[in-house]
Amino acid sequence: MLNGKKIVLGITGSIAAYKACFVIRKLIKQGAQVQVVITPAGKEFITPITLSALTNKPVISEFFSQRDGTWHSHVDIGRWADAMLIAPCTASSIGKMANGIADNMLITTYLSMKAPVFIAPAMDLDMYAHPSTQQNLDKLRSFGNIIIEPQSGFLASGLEGKGRMEEPDNIVQILDDYFENNKFDLAGKRVMITAGPTYEKIDPVRFIGNYSSGKMGFALAEECRRRGAEVILISGPVSLGCSSKIRRIDVESSLEMYNASIQEFPNCDVAILCAAVSDFRPQSFEMEKIKRREDKMEILLCPTNDIAAELGRRKRPDQILIGFALETNDEENNAKEKLESKNFDFIVLNSTRIPGTTFKSDDNQVSIISKDTIKPYRKKSKRDVAHDIIDELTELLK
Repeated sequence: MLNGKKIVLGITGSIAAYKACFVIRKLIKQGAQVQVVITPAGKEFITPITLSALTNKPVISEFFSQRDGTWHSHVDIGRWADAMLIAPCTASSIGKMANGIADNMLITTYLSMKAPVFIAPAMDLDMYAHPSTQQNLDKLRSFGNIIIEPQSGFLASGLEGKGRMEEPDNIVQILDDYFENNKFDLAGKRVMITAGPTYEKIDPVRFIGNYSSGKMGFALAEECRRRGAEVILISGPVSLGCSSKIRRIDVESSLEMYNASIQEFPNCDVAILCAAVSDFRPQSFEMEKIKRREDKMEILLCPTNDIAAELGRRKRPDQILIGFALETNDEENNAKEKLESKNFDFIVLNSTRIPGTTFKSDDNQVSIISKDTIKPYRKKSKRDVAHDIIDELTELLK
């Protein structure tokens, strides 16, 4: 699966830098193109001439290649690549990557990378075990990077091998397996996803909202990213994090989500409306906290802007619009009516009557309903449900 793949190989200042030569040879043997980006410290351990001879490409190390203003564009490299592999990756580089310290060409390339990133740490055991290194590795994992370590089961277990760089054979196999197991059927597509709840303010300390955690929408965003899409995630107030490769727009109210959706939708190929948007908001907002009183209090509500209906009205023939229906009763009929009225291409139905699903849960059980078909699915993790939904989307794109 590496044949024709474009791999950026980052090399940092580690004694294990010599292993990069074996990685290059194995990648090229499988038909990959390799572009080396090396740190200044990395050149102390292996020469660019050796690397260039192996890749048949000039090695990139500095921002400026000449004194005439010619420079290397880290942005262009990030767009060119199908994957970035940093092997070996020192504790210093891991810290810079985790905290966005872009002081060399390799780190700026990493920060501009649109493709998946694989990191093979290389350092002594004490450095590897230090809490700051582990914290930085955890942060990189949360960004969506794939950490390749011997102790993950590919080479060694226990303390043996911790901190040492994984062997070239295993590194290349991990990349090959990744491309074998991950579809890239959304490459070149721009997907907008709404997620989470909206909060409609009553006064400075109170609001009308719902129990949505955003987990389903975030799972969809990550699934689309893994399949090669450019993802715009419009999220209500949730505590979830997402990959740095996803462009996230944080909003609070239904009006803010409406405005963001209207702005982004014209430039998207697909929109997936997974957010639990409030249907009503208080008619007025009290500027000061409302005090307790003995008599009854009434709050007048008015409808919010209907995001789904407006996007359905604006949808072009070359766009796909996917909706969600969370129902408490008469589920299929309500979902079919919403499918038609909102001009969805298909709708994902789930029900509050199925225990352990929907709000706050890590699991969900859905049916995917189009104009002609109903596909029920068993209860699964929201990540697996996201996979099913995007499989359905890709069928429409064929």
